[in-house]
Parts: sequence; structure tokens; C-alpha cells
Amino acid sequence: MFDVDNINEIWQTIARNKTRSLLTAFGVFWGIFILVILLACGNGFNNGLNSQIEGFATNSTFIFPSETTEAYKGYQKGRYWQLDMSDIEAIKQKIKGVDMVSPISSKWTFDGENNVFYGTKGANFSMKGVLPNYNEIDRGKILYGRYINETDIVEARKVCVIGKKVYEDVIGIDKNPLGLMIKANGIYYQVIGVVQAYNSQVNISGSMNETVILPLTTMQKAYNTGDKFDFMMFTTARGSKTKEVQEEVKVLLRERHDISPTDEGAVMSFDFEQLFTMFEYLFIGIKILIWIVGIGTLLSGVVGVSNIMLVTIKERTREIGVRRALGAKPSIIIRQVMAESLLLTILAGIVGLVIGVAIMAVVAGIKGNVPSENVMFIDPQIGFGAAISATVIIVLSGLLAGVLPATRAIQIKAIDAIREE
Repeated sequence: MFDVDNINEIWQTIARNKTRSLLTAFGVFWGIFILVILLACGNGFNNGLNSQIEGFATNSTFIFPSETTEAYKGYQKGRYWQLDMSDIEAIKQKIKGVDMVSPISSKWTFDGENNVFYGTKGANFSMKGVLPNYNEIDRGKILYGRYINETDIVEARKVCVIGKKVYEDVIGIDKNPLGLMIKANGIYYQVIGVVQAYNSQVNISGSMNETVILPLTTMQKAYNTGDKFDFMMFTTARGSKTKEVQEEVKVLLRERHDISPTDEGAVMSFDFEQLFTMFEYLFIGIKILIWIVGIGTLLSGVVGVSNIMLVTIKERTREIGVRRALGAKPSIIIRQVMAESLLLTILAGIVGLVIGVAIMAVVAGIKGNVPSENVMFIDPQIGFGAAISATVIIVLSGLLAGVLPATRAIQIKAIDAIREE
């Protein structure tokens, strides 16, 4: 415990040479300041990435058919095959690692002509037929009405859920879209909902905001595709490895469609879990690098404090000798030196921490006024745990900076100190 006299004495020692003390403290201030800025920026980019994939199932895999690359069972290579609803049932029954599987059928208009109309107002958008469970894989925010349900599928109702941009461009934000009839690719559908994508970076068969979504059965009947569909997505059950389950699905599909077991090009896939895991590891690496750089910068400041304290000890040799001669114990000398180092380091570190947090709070406030869509830098602030860690580092740095000077101080002999001019 330090009493008032001790604190005043420590402060007077630090203030005796203000310029030197300020320059010494700046190294610690700068180290903590840089650490805070780097941590906040890292969190900002991490938050930005998470916002772009929000609502999307990260344990999902995208499967789609392609031309065969090998001849097999009398079929020539280059044969194109299609997925059908019986594949979905087979996957559910035979592959235990699959949690949820959703077929998707899509329709595009590539010539740029308007294909979606409300009255005389039209625009060009894609169409997609899905099951209700698709909204659990690529989840959207319901702005009006509801999403497709099982009754829509069973009865193949001529209803649709439209994306936010479809609503704005074709119907107009001044109208309630529910119950209105729109014409898409020559067929009329009743609008039952409006949906907005949570993310803008992961788009399956086009952006959700720019898509007319139909019940899968309705789309199959409207365009005479039978029980065929274009591609599918599935999520992996907890405890199962996505890569292994993905290979099981591919093997099953090859068997069912008479495709060579070694034909890797006929069944194509994209593992979203692997992609998201890669990003997760990337940010872990970035955080480790940030801590290394920040602590390295801080250590340079600690070395500066330690060196200045050694100079101070040299200048105070006679004072320390007199104290030793008057009976001051080594522990008292050590405590005095460590307290001076600790106070100087803590003051500089806390100032660096406060200024760094304040600057990033201002930046976060400015970024908060920018729409989050397509923004990859969101809320660049450090968490409470990081702030506590930074504070602990400041205290440890102060103690570390005082170890060598304190050791040097107690090595001073009283008789030698008194003799020194």
C-alpha cells in the first residue's frame, strides 16, 4: 500500500525531468494505442464479413450436375443428367450425416428483356422454385406476409414470394404488395410475401433481393420439368464431417444415375463449410499477428522505460546510498523503484487505451450511419475482454520495466554511494 507521502515522492521523481518522462511514457502510450487500433480494426473486418454471410447455413454444401467425363455402362462421355425428387428421398433414407436437403429449380432470362410485370411496369429478374426448408439454409428477412409453406407445395399454388428489389422496381414501395398479381415469364402469380436477404455475398441462383420465389412444385408444373430440378443444397448433421458426407452424397448420385464411380466431373459440389472455416482461421491468424505486433511495439516502450529508469538510478546513487546508510531495507528500495516504473507505465498505457478506444468509437459511429449492405467494415471496437487484457498487459509491462532498475538499485553499496561525487 502506498500512502500519500510515497505517492507524492514518486510523482516528484517522475516530474523532476518532465521532458524525459514524457518521451519515455510515449513509447508505452504508442504501443497500447497501436494494439487497440489494430484489435478494433480486426474486429471491424470480422464483423463486416459476418454481416455478409448472416442468415446463411455455414454447414451447407451445394450440389449440381454436370456433363459426364467418362464412358460408363454403354453411355458415352459428355452425357448430361438431371437431379430428380427421388434423389432427395434416397439421400434422406441412406445418408445419416445429412440433416436437411433442399432441391432448387431456377429460371433465368439472359436477353435482358423484362420478364416480371405488375400492370405495365416491368423489369428483368430471375425465378427460383424451392421448398419451405430452403429458408432455413439461405434465410431471408420477411418484410411482408409469409414464406412458402407445405400447403403451397402440395397444392402447387400459383403464389410467389418476391425479393425486396423486385417489390421496389415492379410494384413500388407506395403499395401493399400482399395479394397483388404479378406476371412472371407469362404466368400470373399472387404475391404472398416480400423477402430481403440478410447477406449480399452468398447468392444461390441469384440474389434473393432480385428473385421471384415460387413453390418448387408450381415451377415444375409451370415449365413442364416433371420432378426434375437444377441443383440442391444440404446441411450436415451435428457430429458429422461435411467433407465425408459430401462424398457419400456424390457416390449415391453416381450409382443412381449410372455414372462412373471415378467420374469426379459429373457431380460438382461446393463446400460452404470449408470456405467459412478458411475465413475463420484467417481471422484467428490475423488476431494472433495483431497481438504479436502490438505487444512487440509495447515491449519497445517497456525497454525505453527500463533504460530511463537505469539512468535515473545512476543519477540517484547518492540518494539511494544515504537511504541504505540510514537503514532502508532492500525491499523498500525495490518497492520505490518498481512503484515509479509502474506509475509511469500505467499512466501512459491508460491514456493510450482511452484515446485508442475513443477514436475507434468515433469511427464506429461514423460507419454506423452508412447502410450495412456491401459494407465490409462494421463496428470497429474492442471487446470488454480485450480491454481487460490490455490493462493487464500494461500492469505487467510496468512491473517488467522496473525489474532491472530495481536490481541495479539494491546492488548499490551505501559506502560506495556516499563516496561518489
